[in-house]
Amino acid sequence: MIDVYSTATPNGHKVHIMLEECGLPYRTHHIDIGTGDQFTKEFLAISPNNKIPAIVDSDGPDGKPISLFESGAILVYLASKVGKFLGDSDREKFTTLQWLMFQMGGVGPMLGQAHHFRIYAPEKIDYAYNRYTNEAKRLYGVIDKRLAESAYLAGDNYTIADIATFPWLRSWEKQGIELSDYPNVQRWFNIINARPAVQKGVTLFTDVRKPITDDKAKEILFGATQYSKH
Repeated sequence: MIDVYSTATPNGHKVHIMLEECGLPYRTHHIDIGTGDQFTKEFLAISPNNKIPAIVDSDGPDGKPISLFESGAILVYLASKVGKFLGDSDREKFTTLQWLMFQMGGVGPMLGQAHHFRIYAPEKIDYAYNRYTNEAKRLYGVIDKRLAESAYLAGDNYTIADIATFPWLRSWEKQGIELSDYPNVQRWFNIINARPAVQKGVTLFTDVRKPITDDKAKEILFGATQYSKH
């Protein structure tokens, strides 16, 4: 049994979708990041970076429980566990990992900054606003060019590279993006969005996740609480 500790965010949805795609049994544990659940001793024991998602698999590789944090690492672990979504050949595997790293190192951090400065920043600083909006457009352009060459990011097959990237692109309007400007991305997006496992995965925790609107929640997520020792 896999225990997943998460909430309704793009990084959380990556793992929610993957669990559904793999058909693995799992239990859910909501981590309310707006009230500070991510800083509890219990959660830090499995996710020392105080970020969601994290999992504990009672049936690890050696038959013993294993805990994992970092969404990309969790995707690789689950793909290895079920023997799917990582690629059928060594070439496809490394191509998949390449695009997964592109998401982890570029798409997630940069679109996350676009979200922050466009939506949550208390002061609208033109330099930051424009920098991350333009970087979002650049990244969409990279993805669009790739998807002009292949059905999915790693080639002909749907892989963890697509599962990792899709949730971040669901918020394209908040990133200053017009999806129709990227027709190959739009085609790919619609195909993935129609998958039953994806539709179920992106609804997980949406009924309990609260919008980040009050000052206390913003302070916990973006203020001194985030940077204090725990």
